[in-house]
Amino acid sequence: MFEHIDAYPGDPILSLNENFQKDPRTNKVNLSIGIYFDDEGRLPVMQAVREAETSLLNEPGAKPYLPMAGFAHYRDAVQALVFGNDSPARADGRIASVQTLGGSGALKVGADFIKRYFPQSKLWVSDPTWENHRFIFERAGFEVNTYPYYDEATGGLLFDAMLDGIDKLPAKSVVLLHACCHNPTGVDLDEAQWTRLIDVLQKRDLLPFVDMAYQGFGAGLDADAFAVRELARRGVPAFVANSFSKNFSLYGERCGGLHVICDDAAEADRVLGQLTSAVRANYSNPPTHGAKIVTKVLNTPALKESWEQELASMCQRIVRMRQAIHDGLKDHVRGEMLTRYVKQRGMFTYTGLVADQAERLKEEFGVYILRSGRMCVAGLNDSNVQIVADAIGRVLAK
Repeated sequence: MFEHIDAYPGDPILSLNENFQKDPRTNKVNLSIGIYFDDEGRLPVMQAVREAETSLLNEPGAKPYLPMAGFAHYRDAVQALVFGNDSPARADGRIASVQTLGGSGALKVGADFIKRYFPQSKLWVSDPTWENHRFIFERAGFEVNTYPYYDEATGGLLFDAMLDGIDKLPAKSVVLLHACCHNPTGVDLDEAQWTRLIDVLQKRDLLPFVDMAYQGFGAGLDADAFAVRELARRGVPAFVANSFSKNFSLYGERCGGLHVICDDAAEADRVLGQLTSAVRANYSNPPTHGAKIVTKVLNTPALKESWEQELASMCQRIVRMRQAIHDGLKDHVRGEMLTRYVKQRGMFTYTGLVADQAERLKEEFGVYILRSGRMCVAGLNDSNVQIVADAIGRVLAK
């Protein structure tokens, strides 16, 4: 029956992480998977999350199915965080929001919705982008194309080429964008560039799909949401996926949201109904526990303040590690090859190393990065940053 089924080659990131776990070397360093680790190399449990979860566990109760759209208090709290509590679009009821299985679930539900109602539309993603973007949308039936984004020579943004490419797309094309902390490059648009890009999206009648998986890891919770809030302020129809895997350190709880900016409340109500239909066809109902943790934190002033402070300190630690790897490489590299470590932001950076060099890092020194050269800076700490810098230096010396 199944003889015709070919072998799955595995996800390149998760497979590399599995190989890391099997590596017996004690000085190995995992900079492959997109997870934030603390100074001790551990997955943190944020204090606000700990307190919220303890409170919930002290009040056990029945666990019924949630509505298809998710926990209502969660949806409202998440929408306020993403778009701002004082957003006119929120006040007017122009945003349809559903709870999803993390950011990936939001992308999947959005992809299914768009394919149903815009069947002729094609998708454009940045070159490069997170590998799963292409996989999710292709499985939903989309033809996936790329627009210019990353400048390999400078480690920066090809903004003019990006803008020119998007300006030539057919109307109703879907343009996938990273709100902040671009994965995998760490290269972001500034607010002036976002404003110019939104001008083009609006003029060309394009449909932006913004993936915001790292809110709070770039310039701050509000600044990282600039593009999303500007789209809502200007009334540009758009999809927004957000995730709490990283900024709440709730990876396994699969907490996320999908939001659609609509023209009016009646349109948002119809869109919400069809989003719940897409949820029903995928997984019926979202889970309860993680959503209750997020809701309690966001709706309890003391817990929210504690979470924001700890998130800010996590962001600052990443900045410190960027500076540390930069300083450790000063004797080995120069110019843009060096400054990209501090110019790029968020959890990831494109090191400029090629596939063979990444393979040597792994085999000879036990330092795991992706073959594309992507490094998860959040995996660095005071104990391993010099080990990594020395290993990169030795690879580059040959």
